[in-house]
Amino acid sequence: MQLNQTLAVITGGVSGLGLAVARHLVAHGGKVALFDVNDDKGAAAVAELGEAKARYFRTDVTDEAGVAANVAAVREFLGGLNAAINCAGILGAGRVLGKDAAMPLSQFQTTVMVNLVGSFNVAKAAAALMQHNDAGEDGERGVIVNTASVAAYEGQIGQAAYSASKGGVVGMTLPMARELSRFGIRVMTVAPGIFWTPMVDGMPESVQQSLSASIPFPSRLGRPEEFADLVAYILGNRYLNGETIRLDGATRLAPK
Repeated sequence: MQLNQTLAVITGGVSGLGLAVARHLVAHGGKVALFDVNDDKGAAAVAELGEAKARYFRTDVTDEAGVAANVAAVREFLGGLNAAINCAGILGAGRVLGKDAAMPLSQFQTTVMVNLVGSFNVAKAAAALMQHNDAGEDGERGVIVNTASVAAYEGQIGQAAYSASKGGVVGMTLPMARELSRFGIRVMTVAPGIFWTPMVDGMPESVQQSLSASIPFPSRLGRPEEFADLVAYILGNRYLNGETIRLDGATRLAPK
């Protein structure tokens, strides 16, 4: 897929990794629809990217009917749909057995609903439209890129819900890619390490320095632009399919 032909929906698209992807695609001639729940940041992102190239759609990724309706509206705005990049996610941090009580089941459910079920919900709604696209080179009709985390592999104490949700994203990558291959739709996942995001920006500087020091090389936090570069490469390389790529500077998370 050529970047200047990319017509993409991006969840979590008004900040952090999602916004970095949107900036990259628009800078290379693509058009984007931003799914998120922050109206102020959505308006700011569209103002930055340009109304001709970007539009914000307030979207709860766990709402099946709402996502389907917004994906249909996206197709009208973009003039088609050939890419879906899932970046929406929450941390859902908490110990299974906290100081006062066990983790409420609702906290675990919410984390899995947003990170895993939300990714599946958007992916299947996008695929339902992509299957009808005209086939390009190699018969390609679309690309889905999900976001997992290195915590899917070595989750820390307090990340049981988060790691389970991201492990689910990794787990569904290959079977979904295998199923959608008959339609010419590729499915890939990126598992980022510790990146500069709004969540990290709110941490004390000492914590940020400690996180940076834990990364073998380069010994710094990942830049959202580097995540966007990888997503763009995935979109362009048709032989990448059914795989999860770690983007982490060789870091491996400690138990805590």
